[in-house]
Amino acid sequence: MVTININKSHSSVLSVRNIAQTGVLSAIAFLLMMIEIPLWFAPGFYRIDLSELPVLLGTFAMGPLSGAMIELVKVVLYFFLHGSTTAGVGDFANFLIGCCMAVPAGMIYQHRKTKRNAVIGMAVGTLLMTAAGGVINAYVLLPLYAAVFHMPMSALIAAGTKVNPAITDLSGFIFLVVVPFNLLKGTIVSVLTFLLYKHVSPILHGKY
Repeated sequence: MVTININKSHSSVLSVRNIAQTGVLSAIAFLLMMIEIPLWFAPGFYRIDLSELPVLLGTFAMGPLSGAMIELVKVVLYFFLHGSTTAGVGDFANFLIGCCMAVPAGMIYQHRKTKRNAVIGMAVGTLLMTAAGGVINAYVLLPLYAAVFHMPMSALIAAGTKVNPAITDLSGFIFLVVVPFNLLKGTIVSVLTFLLYKHVSPILHGKY
């Protein structure tokens, strides 16, 4: 059973070092969020970014509460500096989906800080992010985008059909676009975190 010492975690989040590191990692995450890469299996409005990388690094170094804070600040920065076409609803969904990966990964790793637990945590986080992304896209984001841009859902489905003729309805769009999108993103971010954490950990723990 995974347990967290809330008082200890709360104190850690409020330390001067962690506040400063949260700000720096949030800024890096925001910049990475601005760099979007198109994917061959998804319509043009689905683009991958690596903004969860600083979030995961901060989560492993400072705990899941700090990871959630980095995710929140990243999204707030993006909302105010870049703007939103969904009145903030899409940005809030981005925050929830990001936390679905980072928080469980951080909780598992914090329970016992080993490479094995880090890998397990990131795998669980990726699966939860993928599941949450599918549900949120199906019931919140895609209907919201359709409403904002004054188009029927069928037009969004048609954009997926142009990329993959097997996509003929909302379920096909979710399982052939959204699910692989989040699985790919989670896998890439997890691999990069695994490769980088050992090198940045001394800096994040003040041991450089």
